[in-house]
Amino acid sequence: MAIPGNLLSAATESMDPSITGWTSKLNSTLSKGTGGRNGDGCLVVKSVTAGEIQARTVSSYPITAGTTYYAFADAAGVVGERIGIRWLSSAAAEISITWAVTTTGSSSSWHRVSVAGVAPAGATQAQVLLSSTETASATNHYWENVYLGLPIRTTGNLLPFNTESSEIDASGWAAVVNATLSRQVPVVSWAATNYLAGGHTLAVTAIATGNASVLATARPTVTPGTEYLAYAYLQPPVLTSQAWIELRFYDANGNQVGAQRSTLAAPATTGSYRQRASMVAPTNAATCSVAAGLDSASAGQVLRLETVVVTAAPQTIAGTVLPYADASFEQGVAGWTVAAGVASLSRTTPWGSAFLEGAYALAISSGTATSSTIRSARVPVTGGVNWRAQPFAHLGAGTYSSVTVRIRFYDAAGTDLGVAASVGYVIPGAAWYALPVDALASANAAQAAIEISATATAASSVLHVDQVAIWQVLPQTEVVPFADAGYARLTLRELPVGYELTVYRVLNDGSRTLIRGGAGLISRQPITSDAMVLEDHEAPMNATFRYFMEIYPPGSPTGSSRVSADAVITLADANLAWLKDPSNPQRNLRIMVAKPPDWQRPIDQSAFVVRGRRNKVILSGIRQGLEGDLDIWTRDDGERAALHLLLDSGNTLLWQAVPGMGVDDMYVSVGQVTEARVGGPAQEVWRAWTLPMVETDMSATAGVNGARGRTWQDVVAEFATCSDVVATYQTCEALLLDIRG
Repeated sequence: MAIPGNLLSAATESMDPSITGWTSKLNSTLSKGTGGRNGDGCLVVKSVTAGEIQARTVSSYPITAGTTYYAFADAAGVVGERIGIRWLSSAAAEISITWAVTTTGSSSSWHRVSVAGVAPAGATQAQVLLSSTETASATNHYWENVYLGLPIRTTGNLLPFNTESSEIDASGWAAVVNATLSRQVPVVSWAATNYLAGGHTLAVTAIATGNASVLATARPTVTPGTEYLAYAYLQPPVLTSQAWIELRFYDANGNQVGAQRSTLAAPATTGSYRQRASMVAPTNAATCSVAAGLDSASAGQVLRLETVVVTAAPQTIAGTVLPYADASFEQGVAGWTVAAGVASLSRTTPWGSAFLEGAYALAISSGTATSSTIRSARVPVTGGVNWRAQPFAHLGAGTYSSVTVRIRFYDAAGTDLGVAASVGYVIPGAAWYALPVDALASANAAQAAIEISATATAASSVLHVDQVAIWQVLPQTEVVPFADAGYARLTLRELPVGYELTVYRVLNDGSRTLIRGGAGLISRQPITSDAMVLEDHEAPMNATFRYFMEIYPPGSPTGSSRVSADAVITLADANLAWLKDPSNPQRNLRIMVAKPPDWQRPIDQSAFVVRGRRNKVILSGIRQGLEGDLDIWTRDDGERAALHLLLDSGNTLLWQAVPGMGVDDMYVSVGQVTEARVGGPAQEVWRAWTLPMVETDMSATAGVNGARGRTWQDVVAEFATCSDVVATYQTCEALLLDIRG
């Protein structure tokens, strides 16, 4: 892939398909090699004799005098190398060359070299020079992935390019304590597409034993109350040294008014490691800067810095109100505390040993097989809206039987309003797992904290947590009751597509019932969309219920769970009841009861007379369910027509009466129906009905009929006029179900 903004052609940049964009300038012959990483090709520069060898671009590229230009390349060889920008006049005469510092070592692996400089007066063109000083003839040096163009810098960086990269010189920095400044080009193998990483590093050398530090000279403006993040790649001299980066804030008079230091826990001294420090700008902050240094350094030890950035702190998830320090744990445990239990908190170590975002995570260590609860710092929230908390967790050592995540709300005075919702999880393996929980904040909530309760089942267990966020969202699980229609709507959002879903309705006594979807009861049903809306027309009347969801990876016996908020569907009039067709909820009807059934429970029996015995021998089957006649009224022609429609199919129906009437919710089959007039004039619209009912089992296979995803747009696309629709569908229900007559 071509490097964005490169003045060089794609072929000259990558050496593919040829090296015709390059020519020898000094003591060398050129050929095309293989094994490149920006395409397979690479440029082989072979020495004719021992000494410096150079290659240059064939073309000269137009530039503007006084403008800063940047060049880099990836190189490999047995000696150090450097890259240069050759400035030419309009007559193609050489004006000067801006050379990089020669690398401090050599490597046969690809590594980055770079240089930047201001085009001198009179310069109108530039070429790229590649140089190395070989110790023998016929020695190869390899080059590819070459760039020439304007500086590539980190978007959003408040610091100027030369402070970020030190590619021009070391003037973007000043020594503070016990330090001298220079530039070095160590051998570092950056990714081929990491265009922000150059070759030059700022080298901070300790003059004597003790602490050494430097400070960026730039003072970019900041906004009080905004969280900022400073980061840089640090390469410490030895593992025992304490290398650090510090974000500093200054008032309008230049006085330091705040600072946050972050210390690197380096895993080795052979690489560069990005270290981060974040802080909210104080109320009197006007500018900022970044410092770096070594604590307890020995004389002559060198700390190197590369890609130094100060920017507005990123949000781990858009809209999160949790500060970056508390979300990413890059500089410590931030505002997290142990609320209960024996756990201890620390930042993982060393750099890169366990992380999801950044380079560190929070380590929750339990010395015993017990449960502990940790809690974040309080953050501001808006009352009356839904909030989601989501940490990511990873098993570091030992075992945990469960991890529960919850949100605790507080009012403006700090009064604990309790936990609004919680979700329990099982960590099935060693991967990182998202553990979300949704909670509706009470109207007077002003603050919130995230709680994580982890139950260790073995001593010396460690749970890692990272990339924590809390943000306002539409509820992940939402229940809305509709009393007039006699059902509850369950909305599930952010479902993992491809997983399997089970949904239960749970009553206060703990009883569970599977709820019905389009393909029958929802039990290990494949998830085909990340959002699902379910209408539960079999939910009880005037009774508190909730929904419990189980989400499984395909074929897995274990998974995660969700619990909805409580809901109640109100049926206020004890004289009314619902008759419902679970498969066709559009036919459901609220009816007026005239007289409840006098129940019978038939049983199959055979009687045998035994000669010489007084009593018969009775052989009985199992006593059957309830049977009886339900007497109801319809009060107008609309109800009468609706009842006919409900009864026409002969489907199993659900009868629901107000609790306390001595009748539980019951699935019934209705036999021969009697529709009688109630007397009075012929125009009387009331009817008296007798419905012979036999108790049946709940159908597990019947699904809920519906539009199956069809919308009015599908109807408009297929039919030219309303007359065409009327001619095709006999009823509105037929239109809904796409039943054509």
